[in-house]
Amino acid sequence: MNRRYFTTPIYYASGEPHLGHAYTTVLTDFLARYHRQTGAEVLFLTGTDEHGQKMQETAAKLEIEPIELADQMAQRFEAAWKDLNISHDRFIRTTEAEHVGVVTTILQRLWDKGQIYEDLYSGWYCVPDERYWTEKEVGPEHLCPDCKRPVNFVEEKNYFFRMSEYQQRLIQHIEDHPQWIVPETRRNEILGFLAQPLQDLSISRPKSRLQWGITLPFDDEHVCYVWVDALINYVTASGVLDPEGGSDQPGFTNPGNSWWPADMHLIGKDILTTHSVYWPTLLMAADLDLPNQILAHGWWVMGETKMAKSLGNVIDPLALREDFGTDGVRWYLMRDMPTGADASYTPERFLARYEELANVLGNLASRATSMIVKYREGVVPDAPGTDLDEAIRATLDAVTTHMDGLRIHDALASAMDLARTANVYVDTREPWAQAKDPELAGDLDETLATLARVLTVLTALFLPVTPEKMTVLAKLLGLEGVPSLEVAVTINLTGRTVTKGIPLFPKPDLDA
Repeated sequence: MNRRYFTTPIYYASGEPHLGHAYTTVLTDFLARYHRQTGAEVLFLTGTDEHGQKMQETAAKLEIEPIELADQMAQRFEAAWKDLNISHDRFIRTTEAEHVGVVTTILQRLWDKGQIYEDLYSGWYCVPDERYWTEKEVGPEHLCPDCKRPVNFVEEKNYFFRMSEYQQRLIQHIEDHPQWIVPETRRNEILGFLAQPLQDLSISRPKSRLQWGITLPFDDEHVCYVWVDALINYVTASGVLDPEGGSDQPGFTNPGNSWWPADMHLIGKDILTTHSVYWPTLLMAADLDLPNQILAHGWWVMGETKMAKSLGNVIDPLALREDFGTDGVRWYLMRDMPTGADASYTPERFLARYEELANVLGNLASRATSMIVKYREGVVPDAPGTDLDEAIRATLDAVTTHMDGLRIHDALASAMDLARTANVYVDTREPWAQAKDPELAGDLDETLATLARVLTVLTALFLPVTPEKMTVLAKLLGLEGVPSLEVAVTINLTGRTVTKGIPLFPKPDLDA
């Protein structure tokens, strides 16, 4: 069965969507659309993480209830993904009854198996990141290693997950599956982390300090640690667990018909440890399969600093969309960041990538459709249209190779090179000169048929990154929609009516 289950992190609902969120989500959307293009059945999951101390404190400052804040932010994230043409199949919220039931089922299972125990915690706590840190990690200035803000010393009763018992099993899994964490630098980072003794994980917070969370099924004075709650969303959406399972039932519904395990978790490198250590050990303890792969991408940076809402240096992707269109933003995000590496945002780089889209692909579409309309009354001529078949085959092979290696920016570069080749073909063939010589009518037919064929293949290649404009281009070519890659290569375009449209990627008026 050709099925693929892709997940984004669920985004914390205390701040607005920004470029970092958009990158992860568009990247996941790209993979989902690409695999649908190859005939796969896809489940694409995203959503919002709505519990925890930061939500409780933010809501209190706004003088509203936490659920009101969660509702507002979930709506904003859903609206942002609609504006960015995200094709997710499920938007999950951790306040959903189904998710609460699944979290409770897993916690009860771990408690019944003796994998959770009660103890006293003493240490440093970062409220914004909702994480505990050791004395060594916070240093003499007592600052959070991640967000650089002051941490608080706390001492309280907690419940702990016996994470340390799964250290060697996790190391063995990583060593046996070299592609489980990609890129390799992130895999090595986790192996380095696991070279030190693994501590047990605090999985609860007392209600005396935090009430906004999922109550533990075995102690109603404690709520579940927000990270444990959030990670379980991937299982909730898969349908593998019965949210009503409780302690006296196995909790499985129909594992063979569920979407679990996920094929790929797509995350930012800042949450690599939670996804590559906390999450798999929890799954091992709960007798659930591990996800097939974890892709940890880099950060968008401004100068030398990570782009993050907590640092006040974020770029609003929807503001960029107003000037350059949804597909212009999507193209930049996928084309400019090598998968897994950091990338630096500058207005100049954004504009350069947009001009590539407009001047190469957009220009080719305008030239080809205009000439078919002008020289053949908008009808694709009856000719083989095979002049660029070798270039098409080479491009498809390159794109497949790059996608297999998750080098999305390289796959898009190969697709754009095909558009460049087609532009050179136009300049070499000079259809405007062919049109003036009746004896070259057959040559002109071949030129125009070849261009229609190449454009059709390009609609399929670019659909995952620029779905709106490729749908428009497909209609200009007389197609009902963008075909799959397989169909795009073999479809007979003869006799189809082509129309000339406005430029796909118009030059924005940045001075207005």
